[in-house]
Amino acid sequence: MIILKDILYKVAIEAVKGSTEMCINKIEFDSRKVVENDVFVAIRGTVSNGHNFIETAINLGAIVIVCDTFPDVIVTGVTYIQVKDTNSALAFLAANYYGNPSQNLKLIGITGTNGKTTIASLLYQLFQKAGYKVGLLSTVKIMVDDKEYKATHTTPDSLTINYYLAEMSEMGVEYCFMEVSSHGIHQKRTEALHFEGGVFTNLSHDHLDYHPTFADYRDVKKSFFDHLPKSAFALTNIDDKNGLVMIQNTAARKLTYALKSYADYKAQILENQLSGLLLKINDSEVWVRLIGTFNAYNLLAIYGTAIELGLDKLEALRLLSELESVSGRFQFIVSNFQITAIVDYAHTPDALENVLKTINDIRSNNEQLITVVGCGGDRDKTKRPIMANIASTMSNKVIITSDNPRTEDPIDIIADMEEGVQPQNQRKTLSIVDRKQAIKTACQLAGPNDIILIAGKGHETYQEINGVRHDFDDMKIVQELLEQLNK
Repeated sequence: MIILKDILYKVAIEAVKGSTEMCINKIEFDSRKVVENDVFVAIRGTVSNGHNFIETAINLGAIVIVCDTFPDVIVTGVTYIQVKDTNSALAFLAANYYGNPSQNLKLIGITGTNGKTTIASLLYQLFQKAGYKVGLLSTVKIMVDDKEYKATHTTPDSLTINYYLAEMSEMGVEYCFMEVSSHGIHQKRTEALHFEGGVFTNLSHDHLDYHPTFADYRDVKKSFFDHLPKSAFALTNIDDKNGLVMIQNTAARKLTYALKSYADYKAQILENQLSGLLLKINDSEVWVRLIGTFNAYNLLAIYGTAIELGLDKLEALRLLSELESVSGRFQFIVSNFQITAIVDYAHTPDALENVLKTINDIRSNNEQLITVVGCGGDRDKTKRPIMANIASTMSNKVIITSDNPRTEDPIDIIADMEEGVQPQNQRKTLSIVDRKQAIKTACQLAGPNDIILIAGKGHETYQEINGVRHDFDDMKIVQELLEQLNK
């Protein structure tokens, strides 16, 4: 039995109408899910305003309404709680409702434009190999020890986060690694959580469909570190120009990692091959199965986090050498004709450039690099020409295609991308709207030892078109097409 007043701890209340002594069932912010004796939190979202559904929630049985403005009609028997910010209120209500589970385990948040999924997923993998019970909240999936759940957002809503953290706590999970997105920070989804540490990866062009300016995007990321407690650690990439900005106001213990600068955790790439990397981390050498400079940064962040969480240095290095790549992050296959196909989630200019640079650093230039790339619909339009310019400059051939057009016409998205292709690169650039046909064309253009990069979707197994998700798996499709060519 949960009493309303018991879940109001730390909620910034401005006014109350009604009793806070009543028993409540559960908390909802989607009026369609409300049942008898629920608390309904009215969230002002980007698409709809929960305050417009207060009456609906009450008709479905809500007995508590949390809002930032009292409605015109006050229903007898319903308690109304006016708060300064309903997103913040939801975060604390959810944490209190589930018994503040983030305090029962060591929660690490990873934020930045690129690398969040890789770092969080590989930390989960590393600590499992070290013999611990571990949790994961990532773009790809949610893990409660060995139990897997489907992920729908990079950073879930506050109720979902605390639900899974409570399950982790009940299962005896000791560590949880969590991707923290700018949307999640801005919408206060992580506000009531207790973090043991935070990791900053890098900052580049992304999400400017949501954040008004790059400075706003940066400052939202920084606010995550501003709120870390003194007991936590803040580990930042100081090779990124925003690395020190992130931690300048944090109360947490400040730590750094870098490949180019003096740092607490320093790495040097000794060898970079398609089979892996030979790294020198501080004073020790280690061979790892991941490739590319961007993964050297990811592995350094993983190593630093492991050490700060108390793992032995030699044990951490040994476990680094056993890590396997994350689904959709530089996954590759080699066909019988020695055509290499790489699938990567690179969907920002910086990520795409990193992947192409990695491939170009490894290849001998006696082979072609054919890139298949698109940009998502209903998202930041300004990155479209930039990505097409990067792809066409750094590849021998480029096929511009669809990538989750959502409610936009894919032809319009492709036209936006084509504007970024410089005149000298136009002859090596094709545009094919159908993504499967684009991948098929890349396979047909490729010869022995050539490399095909399919960028943008990575782990995703769908194409979203006009609100409908259709089955579409880049890796599965390119495997099938290359097998057909082998026959």
